[in-house]
Amino acid sequence: MSGLLALLDDVAAIAKVASASIDDIAAQATKAGTKAAGAVIDDAAVTPKYVQGFQAARELPIVFKIARASVFNKLVILLPIAMLLSRFAPWAIPYLLLLGGLYLCFEGAEKVWHWLVPKDDLSDIDPETTTLDATHLEEQRVKGAIKTDFILSAEIMTIILSNIEPGLSAWMEAAILALAALVITLAVYGAVALIVKADDMGLAMAEGGRLSVTRSMGRAVVKGMPTFLLVLTVVGTAAMIWVGGNIVVHAIREIVWYLPYETIKGIAGAAAQAVPAAAGFVEWTVTAVLDGIVGLALGLLLMPVVALLPGGKDAEAH
Repeated sequence: MSGLLALLDDVAAIAKVASASIDDIAAQATKAGTKAAGAVIDDAAVTPKYVQGFQAARELPIVFKIARASVFNKLVILLPIAMLLSRFAPWAIPYLLLLGGLYLCFEGAEKVWHWLVPKDDLSDIDPETTTLDATHLEEQRVKGAIKTDFILSAEIMTIILSNIEPGLSAWMEAAILALAALVITLAVYGAVALIVKADDMGLAMAEGGRLSVTRSMGRAVVKGMPTFLLVLTVVGTAAMIWVGGNIVVHAIREIVWYLPYETIKGIAGAAAQAVPAAAGFVEWTVTAVLDGIVGLALGLLLMPVVALLPGGKDAEAH
């Protein structure tokens, strides 16, 4: 009997350790995942455009195809690469972050530039796609979306990896990366599915609602979706520029140059001292604005450089 009790006590102790490990994985996955906010918001803002122009019945299947590929990219391709980097080349992570941050800055600045200097809409029409049937066009759109998602997923995984506490075992790191990747993917593509079907749901409510309030809500959804998508695009672009600038500043600090980071930190700290009642909010806001200014400036400087690269002139913002 004493042996059984000892065994049960050991099982309880193991369960307690496992539970603590699971809690730690969840907490770190949440903490690390929030650092990837810019790329995540951009992913949610970008993806709905890939289902535009298709029949309503094909919208969710297209979103599912992209989401399935996103999970595969994160867990099967990018996670093992991230683990190899963490174990054998941790020195490369700041450089990858720097590249990812510059990419975000470029993407965000390019969008801002196209808003300020709009192009002729006819220039975006690809004569080859006008002759494609619906099936081939869908395949082309899905491939383009998966390619974009892979780039954003690589940024997200690198950001998550860089924010995992050092000293953890390999399996803990892998679990944190996998959990954060799955939660982010489900959140992004769950939100995308709701966004792309919102107008259909609103139309159904407007036309088939039994109560006047239901019909009114449906009409409001249909009328409000274009504005919502515009706001989402603006927020996604702002987040890209802000997070891109923040990543670049921190990566440069880790690699070689402290001045940009220390300058921003000093200005934000001085602003916070001037408003002690809201010091935390003021410091965060000033830091975000300055990171955004850095990100926008870097992105605008990169635009002519990218244009000189092969295929650079044909590159488009998401």
